[in-house]
Amino acid sequence: MRYLITVSYDGSNYYGFEVQPDKMTIQGCLESALKVINKKHVTIKGAGRTDRGVHAYGQVFHVDLDVNVPENGLMSAMNSLLPNDIHITNVKKVSKDIHARFSAKKKTYIYKINIGEYDAINNSHIYNYNKNLDINLMKEASKYLIGMHDYEAYVTGKRDNYNSIIYDIDIYKENSIIYFKFIGKSFYTYMVRNMMGALVLVGAKKIEPICIKEMLDNKENIYHYVALPSNGLYLMKIEYDNI
Repeated sequence: MRYLITVSYDGSNYYGFEVQPDKMTIQGCLESALKVINKKHVTIKGAGRTDRGVHAYGQVFHVDLDVNVPENGLMSAMNSLLPNDIHITNVKKVSKDIHARFSAKKKTYIYKINIGEYDAINNSHIYNYNKNLDINLMKEASKYLIGMHDYEAYVTGKRDNYNSIIYDIDIYKENSIIYFKFIGKSFYTYMVRNMMGALVLVGAKKIEPICIKEMLDNKENIYHYVALPSNGLYLMKIEYDNI
Protein backbone atom coordinates (compact mmCIF):
# COMPACT_ATOMS: atom_id res chain seq x y z
CA MET A 1 0.00 0.00 0.00
CA ARG A 2 1.44 3.39 -1.03
CA TYR A 3 0.96 6.41 1.19
CA LEU A 4 1.67 10.06 0.36
CA ILE A 5 2.58 11.76 3.63
CA THR A 6 3.08 15.42 4.58
CA VAL A 7 5.49 16.22 7.38
CA SER A 8 6.54 19.40 9.18
CA TYR A 9 9.82 19.75 11.05
CA ASP A 10 12.23 22.08 12.75
CA GLY A 11 15.48 21.39 10.95
CA SER A 12 17.73 22.99 13.58
CA ASN A 13 18.93 19.72 15.12
CA TYR A 14 19.21 17.65 11.94
CA TYR A 15 21.76 17.15 9.19
CA GLY A 16 19.14 17.75 6.51
CA PHE A 17 16.39 15.53 5.16
CA GLU A 18 18.34 12.79 3.40
CA VAL A 19 19.80 9.84 5.30
CA GLN A 20 23.52 10.14 6.07
CA PRO A 21 25.74 7.60 7.84
CA ASP A 22 26.01 8.26 11.59
CA LYS A 23 24.06 11.54 11.30
CA MET A 24 20.64 12.48 12.65
CA THR A 25 18.39 13.24 9.68
CA ILE A 26 14.67 13.72 9.07
CA GLN A 27 14.51 10.73 6.73
CA GLY A 28 16.29 8.55 9.27
CA CYS A 29 13.76 9.41 11.98
CA LEU A 30 10.81 8.83 9.65
CA GLU A 31 12.13 5.45 8.52
CA SER A 32 12.78 4.40 12.10
CA ALA A 33 9.15 5.14 13.02
CA LEU A 34 7.84 3.35 9.95
CA LYS A 35 9.99 0.29 10.69
CA VAL A 36 8.11 -0.17 13.96
CA ILE A 37 4.75 0.06 12.18
CA ASN A 38 5.72 -2.05 9.14
CA LYS A 39 7.70 -4.62 11.18
CA LYS A 40 10.64 -4.28 8.81
CA HIS A 41 12.70 -1.48 7.25
CA VAL A 42 11.22 0.62 4.45
CA THR A 43 12.85 3.40 2.42
CA ILE A 44 10.87 6.57 1.88
CA LYS A 45 11.06 8.77 -1.22
CA GLY A 46 11.02 12.50 -0.50
CA ALA A 47 9.72 15.22 -2.80
CA GLY A 48 12.99 17.06 -2.22
CA ARG A 49 16.03 17.21 -0.01
CA THR A 50 16.21 20.08 2.43
CA ASP A 51 19.70 21.00 3.66
CA ARG A 52 20.97 20.96 7.21
CA GLY A 53 19.07 23.53 9.29
CA VAL A 54 16.25 24.09 6.76
CA HIS A 55 12.72 23.85 8.16
CA ALA A 56 9.48 22.57 6.64
CA TYR A 57 5.76 23.00 7.09
CA GLY A 58 4.87 20.90 4.05
CA GLN A 59 7.57 18.43 3.04
CA VAL A 60 6.08 15.38 1.29
CA PHE A 61 7.28 11.81 0.89
CA HIS A 62 5.78 8.52 -0.22
CA VAL A 63 6.27 5.08 1.21
CA ASP A 64 5.13 1.56 0.34
CA LEU A 65 4.07 -0.46 3.38
CA ASP A 66 3.35 -4.18 3.67
CA VAL A 67 0.51 -3.41 6.08
CA ASN A 68 -2.76 -1.69 5.23
CA VAL A 69 -3.21 0.97 7.91
CA PRO A 70 -6.04 3.54 7.95
CA GLU A 71 -4.78 7.01 7.08
CA ASN A 72 -5.59 8.58 10.45
CA GLY A 73 -4.23 5.54 12.25
CA LEU A 74 -0.91 5.76 10.41
CA MET A 75 -0.64 9.48 11.17
CA SER A 76 -1.32 8.92 14.88
CA ALA A 77 1.07 5.98 15.08
CA MET A 78 3.91 7.85 13.40
CA ASN A 79 3.45 10.95 15.56
CA SER A 80 3.61 8.80 18.69
CA LEU A 81 6.98 7.45 17.56
CA LEU A 82 8.59 10.63 16.19
CA PRO A 83 10.58 13.29 18.07
CA ASN A 84 8.65 16.42 19.10
CA ASP A 85 10.28 18.51 16.36
CA ILE A 86 8.96 16.27 13.56
CA HIS A 87 5.19 15.99 13.03
CA ILE A 88 3.03 14.27 10.42
CA THR A 89 0.21 16.57 9.26
CA ASN A 90 -1.46 14.51 6.51
CA VAL A 91 -1.57 10.92 5.23
CA LYS A 92 -3.28 9.81 2.03
CA LYS A 93 -3.45 6.42 0.32
CA VAL A 94 -2.47 6.79 -3.34
CA SER A 95 -1.93 4.61 -6.37
CA LYS A 96 1.48 3.18 -7.20
CA ASP A 97 1.94 5.63 -10.08
CA ILE A 98 2.09 8.58 -7.66
CA HIS A 99 5.65 9.63 -6.80
CA ALA A 100 6.36 12.28 -4.18
CA ARG A 101 9.05 13.90 -6.31
CA PHE A 102 8.11 13.25 -9.92
CA SER A 103 4.38 13.87 -9.51
CA ALA A 104 4.89 17.25 -7.80
CA LYS A 105 3.68 20.28 -9.77
CA LYS A 106 4.67 23.25 -7.60
CA LYS A 107 6.83 23.92 -4.57
CA THR A 108 6.64 26.95 -2.30
CA TYR A 109 9.55 28.16 -0.18
CA ILE A 110 9.75 31.13 2.17
CA TYR A 111 12.94 32.80 3.37
CA LYS A 112 12.86 35.07 6.45
CA ILE A 113 15.32 37.90 7.07
CA ASN A 114 15.36 40.01 10.23
CA ILE A 115 16.45 43.56 9.45
CA GLY A 116 15.74 44.83 12.98
CA GLU A 117 17.47 44.24 16.30
CA TYR A 118 19.33 40.94 16.65
CA ASP A 119 16.86 38.25 17.78
CA ALA A 120 18.71 35.70 19.91
CA ILE A 121 15.57 33.68 20.69
CA ASN A 122 14.68 33.03 17.05
CA ASN A 123 18.21 32.88 15.68
CA SER A 124 17.71 29.28 14.49
CA HIS A 125 14.58 30.22 12.56
CA ILE A 126 15.46 33.50 10.83
CA TYR A 127 18.50 35.05 9.19
CA ASN A 128 19.65 37.85 11.48
CA TYR A 129 20.87 40.36 8.91
CA ASN A 130 20.09 43.28 11.25
CA LYS A 131 20.61 46.01 8.65
CA ASN A 132 18.21 47.78 6.36
CA LEU A 133 17.43 46.44 2.89
CA ASP A 134 15.63 48.25 0.05
CA ILE A 135 12.54 46.14 -0.61
CA ASN A 136 11.60 47.98 -3.79
CA LEU A 137 14.98 47.28 -5.37
CA MET A 138 14.75 43.60 -4.42
CA LYS A 139 11.24 43.38 -5.89
CA GLU A 140 12.52 44.89 -9.14
CA ALA A 141 15.44 42.46 -9.22
CA SER A 142 13.31 39.42 -8.42
CA LYS A 143 11.25 39.90 -11.59
CA TYR A 144 14.25 38.78 -13.66
CA LEU A 145 14.15 35.39 -11.92
CA ILE A 146 10.51 34.71 -12.78
CA GLY A 147 9.75 32.53 -15.79
CA MET A 148 11.46 29.63 -17.52
CA HIS A 149 15.24 29.95 -17.26
CA ASP A 150 18.53 28.13 -17.05
CA TYR A 151 19.41 28.78 -13.38
CA GLU A 152 23.01 27.55 -13.49
CA ALA A 153 24.26 30.84 -11.99
CA TYR A 154 22.16 30.18 -8.90
CA VAL A 155 22.74 26.44 -8.42
CA THR A 156 25.57 24.94 -6.40
CA GLY A 157 27.25 21.87 -7.88
CA LYS A 158 27.09 20.24 -11.28
CA ARG A 159 24.01 18.67 -12.82
CA ASP A 160 22.88 17.72 -16.32
CA ASN A 161 20.09 20.26 -16.48
CA TYR A 162 19.61 23.62 -14.73
CA ASN A 163 16.30 24.48 -16.38
CA SER A 164 13.26 25.19 -14.24
CA ILE A 165 10.31 27.54 -13.91
CA ILE A 166 9.68 30.10 -11.17
CA TYR A 167 6.03 31.10 -11.29
CA ASP A 168 6.09 33.90 -8.75
CA ILE A 169 8.24 35.69 -6.16
CA ASP A 170 6.53 37.77 -3.51
CA ILE A 171 8.49 40.02 -1.14
CA TYR A 172 6.79 41.68 1.82
CA LYS A 173 7.60 43.00 5.29
CA GLU A 174 5.91 42.39 8.63
CA ASN A 175 7.42 44.34 11.54
CA SER A 176 11.18 43.79 11.23
CA ILE A 177 10.97 40.58 9.17
CA ILE A 178 11.15 40.55 5.37
CA TYR A 179 9.53 37.50 3.79
CA PHE A 180 10.59 36.17 0.38
CA LYS A 181 8.10 33.70 -1.11
CA PHE A 182 9.23 31.59 -4.07
CA ILE A 183 6.79 29.43 -6.06
CA GLY A 184 8.31 27.21 -8.71
CA LYS A 185 8.46 23.86 -10.45
CA SER A 186 11.82 22.62 -9.14
CA PHE A 187 14.50 24.12 -6.92
CA TYR A 188 18.00 22.66 -7.11
CA THR A 189 20.88 22.53 -4.62
CA TYR A 190 21.14 25.83 -2.68
CA MET A 191 19.08 27.52 -5.40
CA VAL A 192 16.81 29.57 -3.13
CA ARG A 193 19.65 30.42 -0.75
CA ASN A 194 21.82 31.52 -3.69
CA MET A 195 19.09 33.68 -5.18
CA MET A 196 18.58 35.18 -1.73
CA GLY A 197 22.28 35.99 -1.49
CA ALA A 198 22.07 37.84 -4.79
CA LEU A 199 18.87 39.68 -3.84
CA VAL A 200 20.42 40.84 -0.57
CA LEU A 201 23.31 42.38 -2.53
CA VAL A 202 20.68 44.32 -4.49
CA GLY A 203 18.79 45.32 -1.34
CA ALA A 204 22.04 46.50 0.25
CA LYS A 205 22.71 48.60 -2.89
CA LYS A 206 25.95 46.77 -3.65
CA ILE A 207 24.77 45.72 -7.11
CA GLU A 208 22.00 46.92 -9.43
CA PRO A 209 18.79 44.94 -10.05
CA ILE A 210 19.85 44.26 -13.66
CA CYS A 211 22.83 42.30 -12.31
CA ILE A 212 20.45 39.47 -11.41
CA LYS A 213 19.63 39.08 -15.11
CA GLU A 214 23.28 39.38 -16.11
CA MET A 215 24.15 36.39 -13.91
CA LEU A 216 21.26 34.41 -15.41
CA ASP A 217 22.46 35.24 -18.92
CA ASN A 218 26.11 34.50 -18.16
CA LYS A 219 25.27 31.30 -16.21
CA GLU A 220 27.84 32.36 -13.63
CA ASN A 221 28.07 34.09 -10.26
CA ILE A 222 29.91 37.08 -11.69
CA TYR A 223 28.98 39.40 -8.80
CA HIS A 224 30.18 37.02 -6.09
CA TYR A 225 27.04 36.66 -3.99
CA VAL A 226 27.19 34.27 -1.03
CA ALA A 227 24.44 31.78 -0.26
CA LEU A 228 22.43 32.85 2.77
CA PRO A 229 22.31 30.57 5.85
CA SER A 230 19.89 27.65 5.92
CA ASN A 231 18.11 28.65 9.13
CA GLY A 232 15.94 31.28 7.39
CA LEU A 233 14.56 28.86 4.81
CA TYR A 234 11.20 27.02 5.00
CA LEU A 235 9.66 24.51 2.61
CA MET A 236 6.03 25.59 2.91
CA LYS A 237 4.08 23.27 0.63
CA ILE A 238 4.19 20.96 -2.37
CA GLU A 239 1.27 20.80 -4.76
CA TYR A 240 -0.03 17.83 -6.77
CA ASP A 241 -2.81 17.49 -9.31
CA ASN A 242 -5.96 15.64 -8.21
CA ILE A 243 -4.48 14.28 -4.98
